[in-house]
Amino acid sequence: QVQLAESGGGLVQAGGSLRLSCVASGRTLSSSDMGWFRQAPGKEREFVALIDAGTGGRIYYADAVKGRFTISRDNAKNTMYLQMNRLKPEDTALYLCARRGRYTGSRYNTDQYDSWGQGTQVTVSS
Repeated sequence: QVQLAESGGGLVQAGGSLRLSCVASGRTLSSSDMGWFRQAPGKEREFVALIDAGTGGRIYYADAVKGRFTISRDNAKNTMYLQMNRLKPEDTALYLCARRGRYTGSRYNTDQYDSWGQGTQVTVSS
């Protein structure tokens, strides 16, 4: 089992930037497909981005963040990042990182992920 811990959230004005980090322990992050999800109050958890395992792993983004967010990983530090630029008020949510442990369905579905962090809050003011 892998333990995940997010950090880097905060309050930012619209148009600003934040970089989130997800540190993994208990398992090598490089061998796992790793994703970011977010959950706004009263809404379902939704997919944000995914980076496949290994060096040069494929990357996937939700349409809502494509061109503004960048997912990356530093395997030496066992850490994954989410660089968020040109933030909008609708990006306000709790952001969680997750490890994909199941391959029985779509990579965009939360049930494919078996380890989750506690999340870090991102609030974007207008």
